[in-house]
Amino acid sequence: MATTITYADVEVGVELPAQTFPVTRATLVQYAGASGDFNPIHWNEKFAVEVGLPDVIAHGMFTMAEAIRVVTDWVGDPAAVVEYGVRFTKPVIVPNDDKGAEIEVSAKVAAKLDDNRVRVDLVATSAGQKVLGMSRAVVQLV
Repeated sequence: MATTITYADVEVGVELPAQTFPVTRATLVQYAGASGDFNPIHWNEKFAVEVGLPDVIAHGMFTMAEAIRVVTDWVGDPAAVVEYGVRFTKPVIVPNDDKGAEIEVSAKVAAKLDDNRVRVDLVATSAGQKVLGMSRAVVQLV
């Protein structure tokens, strides 16, 4: 049974469990099918390079979705996330090999707000580069 996280029990500065998410070309094809975003920069290496990218890159919304999983796994209810925003700072480059790429995500409670809400700040990196900036979520607790 999941533990309910309450506003009273949360302290500013508490770190959420960090997670690492693998990303392969197959993952990108699956996401393209689910989202309808078949932009060739997400699956065609030749096209991606021709438009100035180093290789195929992950969808921005995919990267954003993977990052917020750290928060939804912590709180136990995706509907508890009442606000979420990021700035895209670098793309997640996904090579065509057996390894692909990884998105590493950490997060911490940055502020206690009114009405039993907290702000969680996230840090998402890939290959040592920060890929999301100003990544913040507001979470409604009980």
